[in-house]
Amino acid sequence: MKRFISKTLSLLLAAVMALSLAACGGAADGGTADGGAAAESTAGGESNASTQPAGNSGEKIVNVGVTDTLNSLNPLLLNGGEINKYATALMFLPLMELDADLNFQGMLADSITTEDNRNFIVHIDDAAVWSDGTPITAEDVAYTALRLTSPVINNTSMMYYVFEGVGEDGFVEAGADSVDGVQVIDEKTVQFTTKESMSLTTFQNSYARYLLTLPKHVIEKYSEEELSTAEWFNKPDVVSGPFYVTEFDVDHYISYQANADYWRGAPKIDRLNIKIVDGSQLYAGLQSGEIDITQHTMSVIPPEDYASVEALENVEVVYGSPVTNQSMFIQTANVPDVRVRQAMLYAINREQILTELLNGHGEVVDGFLSSASPFYDDSITPITYDPEKAKALLEEAGWDGSQTLRFYVNSGDSTFVNAATVMVAQWAAVGIKAEVQTVDFATLMSVGGSRDYDILAVQYTYAPVDPYPDVAWLLGGEGSWTGYGDEEVTNALTSTQLTSDVEEIKGLYSIVDKKVQEDVPMISAYIISAQGAVNKRLTGAVPSVYGFFNDVQNWDIVQ
Repeated sequence: MKRFISKTLSLLLAAVMALSLAACGGAADGGTADGGAAAESTAGGESNASTQPAGNSGEKIVNVGVTDTLNSLNPLLLNGGEINKYATALMFLPLMELDADLNFQGMLADSITTEDNRNFIVHIDDAAVWSDGTPITAEDVAYTALRLTSPVINNTSMMYYVFEGVGEDGFVEAGADSVDGVQVIDEKTVQFTTKESMSLTTFQNSYARYLLTLPKHVIEKYSEEELSTAEWFNKPDVVSGPFYVTEFDVDHYISYQANADYWRGAPKIDRLNIKIVDGSQLYAGLQSGEIDITQHTMSVIPPEDYASVEALENVEVVYGSPVTNQSMFIQTANVPDVRVRQAMLYAINREQILTELLNGHGEVVDGFLSSASPFYDDSITPITYDPEKAKALLEEAGWDGSQTLRFYVNSGDSTFVNAATVMVAQWAAVGIKAEVQTVDFATLMSVGGSRDYDILAVQYTYAPVDPYPDVAWLLGGEGSWTGYGDEEVTNALTSTQLTSDVEEIKGLYSIVDKKVQEDVPMISAYIISAQGAVNKRLTGAVPSVYGFFNDVQNWDIVQ
């Protein structure tokens, strides 16, 4: 899942995601931290969500199997976690979205332009209307942005501090009735103005993809205090997207019915269910037909089940591009000696873990970028397993082995729980003691917000076309998940926002990844090429890392 983080990081991601997520998510998304499911599915026994294979009743029903859990479907509480973003965007469209080929596709907006990398002109599609027939306007967009910057709603996981009129904490003054940096130009045009230069790609990826516009004419009756808890968000009767939610349980399911008045075309299926299950249940669901489709970042099929899923005659398997980074963030304030952090990296046999636990479906890199990114530098050779080098570094650092590192891991990611056990043994072999703390994804995000850990591991999806927001925050010094800051890194990242030359940007990210390899504020355990699967009776739907639901209105069931 994709992860999307603010400077302040009070991070209610725990409450909001179980995020992420990732990776993220992601998420993020933007990048995202991504969370595996910690709760077991009830297989529909506690809900009205259909578990019948699609096509077994008079209705066309599609069941999407995911392993992330959910907290809210309120766009004002969005945190950038994959499940929160996509589940909510089925009702309230983003301005733009990435498609499967990493191109930006207009959703609510039909264009976003800038001439100076500070003023971004967003034009809402002239055909865009709410499900009650009311035109979707720039006023709706500006109103949503205003509420996202409200200190009363207090969403700390969005990064609106970049816009004029918004404080460094991400909020406007209490009671403000507008945002200086979000101005309505005409009925279908709104202008966003940033404090500093920002690339168009960053604006599209980090803001256009995550602003899910709300109907001002419906919800302006609520006070700011009421907007966080209003029952309307649980079953909204006016939407811009292809589906209405009918019911949901944050740990088990989300059920939708089609919006027959969807302005981009009425969905061909009648109902859609997102079924939240444990990863170990996905194979059985795909086999029985109770799950029709999985997606690479929200649905973590355990690698040990890959061969079994491939053998199913009723599904097509699609492996995603390597974008989900199993990141291990080291809180450098707690592990300040770079030689110790380097030893931690040398002591891990990452290629062995990739081969034995992921069946080779992925890659090993140092830094944030994978081969899926146009900015990936393949000349950076990942550090190889060298326990003797690790021992020498520890001796040089005067490491006495008395400290036990607290290693927080997502309990819902069974593959990495196993990987973490291997790593702890490999660290122990060179004289580093570490203790794995397995917690559910929500708790993991809460721990991240507290920064009370030595190592925090999470699946994180850094958007290949624009890793800037996530990387800039993660290496943003005190208050970040690494606590690491470096002037050369900061300058390189800032410079990525001042050019559109791909080779130049590639060189700048190369500087960042080389510094990460050298100073080790994070370790990329592996990059996952995750497995996705789709039932052959479902047409128009293909598992993809990005753009999964972009044209969900065209999904259909072969009777």
